[in-house]
Amino acid sequence: MNNTLSELLENSGIRIAMIGALSILALYLLAQTITLAADFGRSGVPATDTITVQGSGEVSIVPDVAKISFSVENVAATVAVAQAATTKQTDAALAAMKAAGIADKDIKTTSYSISPQYAYPTPCYGITCPVPVDGYTSGSPKITGYQVSQSVQVTVRELDGVGAVLESLGKLGVQNVYGPNFALDDSTAAYAAARADAIMKAKQQATVLAKQLGVRLGKVVNFSESSGGYPYPVMYDMGMGGASKVSAPNIPAGENTYNASVSITYEIR
Repeated sequence: MNNTLSELLENSGIRIAMIGALSILALYLLAQTITLAADFGRSGVPATDTITVQGSGEVSIVPDVAKISFSVENVAATVAVAQAATTKQTDAALAAMKAAGIADKDIKTTSYSISPQYAYPTPCYGITCPVPVDGYTSGSPKITGYQVSQSVQVTVRELDGVGAVLESLGKLGVQNVYGPNFALDDSTAAYAAARADAIMKAKQQATVLAKQLGVRLGKVVNFSESSGGYPYPVMYDMGMGGASKVSAPNIPAGENTYNASVSITYEIR
């Protein structure tokens, strides 16, 4: 037996494999020891002595983009004629957007719809009723035409040009315009700053409360958050009065406020 073990140890390949296995075992035992040391004194039972505090934070930041939506709609006796009119007006609006410096990636169609338009007969409440014409009887609506609508959203990155974009849409007779909705192109950092402010205020509240109660704060056992602060778009009716009645509006961007609320539960001792 001893001779066999000696022979195995003399084999360099087997000796290296055994050393590697022992090293892995040693590292595993070290990791387990560190884990046990970290958990020493901690109970597996959820904390029952706790306090919960809330904090609200906010940050105000100047927006860097403006989103404007508009829709073009036309009604005609046939779908083809309504489509042609809507396409012509939409193409003119899209050309104006590109002329204003809006990149292709910042122009997108959000909806396209074709809807029949109906006329409803006057209800008959007496003994004498109107004589039906061409099958147009009471209770049977008649299709009188079709409405074709296309909605587009553009992102304006040069905020000084927002007024000019609205002016160009007005000159083209685009009546349904929504916006501008001023925002940050990436609001991640804004919400992170608002959350940090909320956490700081919650910690301050927890410290004051613990002092008043005569207890010490322990570890955090629960945390939740919510965020908000989306700006609301404004709707413009640009009218159909022609270019002479349309001028570039003054559109201040101001600041957007981003909010966050947190709830933190501490173990107390």
